[in-house]
Amino acid sequence: MTDDGPVYYVISDLHIGGDEQLEEVEFLDELLEFLERLEGTDGDAELVINGDAFGLWEFTTVEGLAKFDVLEETYPKLFEQFRRTGENVDITMLPGNHDHELAAYDGYVERLAEYNVDLVQDESMTRPVGDRVIHFEHGHQRDPNNRIEDWGNPHATPLGYFYNTLVTSRAGRLSDRGRYNWLKDVQAVTPTERMPVWLISKYFYREMNPALRYALIPFLLLFNVSVFLAVVAGLDVIGIWSMPVDRTTAFLGRFGTAGTAVWFLLAINAVVTGLLLFVAVPLYFIRRDVRQTLNRFGVFETALTVDAERPYAAAARETFAENPDTAVFCYGHTHRPTVRQIDGGVLINTGTWLKRLHRRDGIIGVLPPVFYPSYQLGAVRIADEPAGVTVEYHTVGKPSPATEELTFTERLFTVGREPDLDIPERTVVSGGTYATEPSAEQ
Repeated sequence: MTDDGPVYYVISDLHIGGDEQLEEVEFLDELLEFLERLEGTDGDAELVINGDAFGLWEFTTVEGLAKFDVLEETYPKLFEQFRRTGENVDITMLPGNHDHELAAYDGYVERLAEYNVDLVQDESMTRPVGDRVIHFEHGHQRDPNNRIEDWGNPHATPLGYFYNTLVTSRAGRLSDRGRYNWLKDVQAVTPTERMPVWLISKYFYREMNPALRYALIPFLLLFNVSVFLAVVAGLDVIGIWSMPVDRTTAFLGRFGTAGTAVWFLLAINAVVTGLLLFVAVPLYFIRRDVRQTLNRFGVFETALTVDAERPYAAAARETFAENPDTAVFCYGHTHRPTVRQIDGGVLINTGTWLKRLHRRDGIIGVLPPVFYPSYQLGAVRIADEPAGVTVEYHTVGKPSPATEELTFTERLFTVGREPDLDIPERTVVSGGTYATEPSAEQ
């Protein structure tokens, strides 16, 4: 701890609360432990919860301050820990898009103050760090699908609002009907364009009858080989080139029954693949023509999600240029933890405490991709120290991988392809220059 000024701890995107299955907070114990550790902090410290602390958009059966009543009833330990931690550490909460209603009703200020939480109803704020400044914003204002033009209006409904009330909340109500309770993880799928592929993946690995799935796996794994075999078999049938088929048949014949079984498997795969190719070629041209027609009418002009990096890097550069005293630009929203040096300052994304899903495509064949789950409970510490403004990224408590949620097949296809959190452990900004220390094992 330094005597030169306050020390800031920053977290974001907890998304606590929601309809039915969404009320489960898988990291609640880690969050309580983190707040309890801060409770014993010596000196001048402030915890900044930088947007989307609560999933108010995901409540569809109650309105207004009644949502806070549900939060209090559902998470009494959390609010009591806020009260205890806030007696020694300043706790500041900035609204995001999912909990924009915090800025729309003044009653939230009073209700949160009862738990020693200071709610700032603005879209952004600054804090001093030494003789420099930290800029805080949630980041939704850089996202055209979640930007709220009329900030503080309780009826503001950007595109993201409808996605969450119609899709995310619905998933929370239906999740426990599946073979496994996985549908509630839809809020962890980013970018949202991946949701259809994610649904296909979870159907294949989770919901499909196991006998059917294991019958399909050999065909899907050998699909690339089968395409080649289908073409070669076609050439053999029309009498253009018979040598590959003859040699393959002779080679497999050396292995007796086993060779016959392999030949039979390859033959079936080749026949099925040939039929698929026969249908797929005309369908491809039809799909392309339909797509071009829809593009002419502008149906797909607006993407569902924002570019993960560019808008925030541009906003940070603009902020650093307009106010050279700004050393740190801190945001959340995209759920991608980041610490980057830009134009003599530091750009920080504190990530999310929700589960993160990392797409892993198959190395061979055409199996559906695996969405590898992990937790990266990130907390950033910002302080003024003799070397300059220091930014430290820490992960809290929970082990990173969540492999127990994967089927055996998913684990088998992702061995050695686990996500790697490549973030510098310590970054120092001093007089417009910076230095970093490589990330350490968390």
